[in-house]
Amino acid sequence: MNQSSQQPLNQQPGLVRELRLPDVVAIVVGVVIGSGIFLVPSDIARSLATPAHALLVWVVGGLLTLFGALSLAELAAMAPGAGGFYTILREAYGDRAGFLYTWSFLLLINTGSLATLAVAFGIYAAQLVPLSLVAQKTVAVAVLLLLTWVNCLGVRAGKWVQNIFTLAKLSGIAIMCGIVFWHRAPFSATTDGFSSTGWFDIPWVAFGVALVAVMWAYEGWAWVSFSGAEMKNPTRDLPIGLFLGTLIVTAVYLAASTAYYSVLSVSEVAGAERVAAETVTRLVGPGAAAFISLLILTSVFGSINGTILTGPRCYYATAADGLFFRPFARIHPRYHTPVFAIIFQGFWAALLTILGTFQQLFTAVVFAAWISYAVVVAAVIVLRRKHPDRPRPYCVPGYPWLPVLFVIAALAIVASATRAEPLHVGVSVALILVGLPVFAFLRRR
Repeated sequence: MNQSSQQPLNQQPGLVRELRLPDVVAIVVGVVIGSGIFLVPSDIARSLATPAHALLVWVVGGLLTLFGALSLAELAAMAPGAGGFYTILREAYGDRAGFLYTWSFLLLINTGSLATLAVAFGIYAAQLVPLSLVAQKTVAVAVLLLLTWVNCLGVRAGKWVQNIFTLAKLSGIAIMCGIVFWHRAPFSATTDGFSSTGWFDIPWVAFGVALVAVMWAYEGWAWVSFSGAEMKNPTRDLPIGLFLGTLIVTAVYLAASTAYYSVLSVSEVAGAERVAAETVTRLVGPGAAAFISLLILTSVFGSINGTILTGPRCYYATAADGLFFRPFARIHPRYHTPVFAIIFQGFWAALLTILGTFQQLFTAVVFAAWISYAVVVAAVIVLRRKHPDRPRPYCVPGYPWLPVLFVIAALAIVASATRAEPLHVGVSVALILVGLPVFAFLRRR
């Protein structure tokens, strides 16, 4: 590590600037591309009857994510530091809003995302090696604790794991698509279905249902903002990294979906429990299933690491401002990481992994996360009115329409999650509201 990266930041004592633009892009891509592209296409095919509409819903999801990313980039460039959403919400809506976000992020959003990914890791590990349910949970918890330990050793250790596994997952998906396109022309299995329905003759209700699933596959695009204080040039690299990362993710999703529909019909995609494995197995034999399972494990492993790498900076920043429990602000004198925050996050996520199923965790995370997305992106408008003269190194294009469109989409996803699983959503609301007396207690102290 060079001398400049060792110097503590004045505004965030103890953290060091280690992340460059490629690292920022790797975090965005690595966190977002987890298991979604291997699971969501079947859900889409059950809602939409043509490949044209299936591709279109991925494009719309990518555009909405890009709208959110561009809006977040304006906010993050104004005050690039640790904290991400916490810092934005506190600035726009006050201390209570900032605290409640950190509270829900720790108890539910980030740790729930980690637990969801870990459960998925255990499920796919069982497809390579026969595992009981208890063994699957054990593997899931072991992966969480391993990567928690790695990220305690410094942001450099975490970023190298992230870069390696992001490159590995992109290479694996490229190999999968290459195998398909070597054997089949794009959409060769679905030519009739692709050409018989126009692109814009859309069943809107079904399209909306599919879009909810797609937006889950784009989940995690904003996590990189929590690491602003560890970027060498956050004002430049954060907006560019969000933009490039979102474009890469969208391109990967479109390529993979095209590969699926080049081998399988719409009904076959809809009925496939493991659509990627079914696609490649159809072409090269049953041995390909092991390759796809390994690819998914690699993808999920990288997503878990990126989530562990970024999330604790939110708890750290809130505690450093005196709005959260003090131990979360501690920085390790040697590794320059918020070790207590990382360890607490890891053990809480492990507990959620043991207690929850994939569907329970998924619903709770989607509800809480997309409320925060809506409120944060709306802060672009709030802060434009509240501080119109504040320097903005980057401004979201198409203001205010891009932020408004994203907020509407986010609220629609929240409504859909509430309608689908009201009990799980109710538990999520209760956990968030418990933060109100906790905030009052901390303020009195």
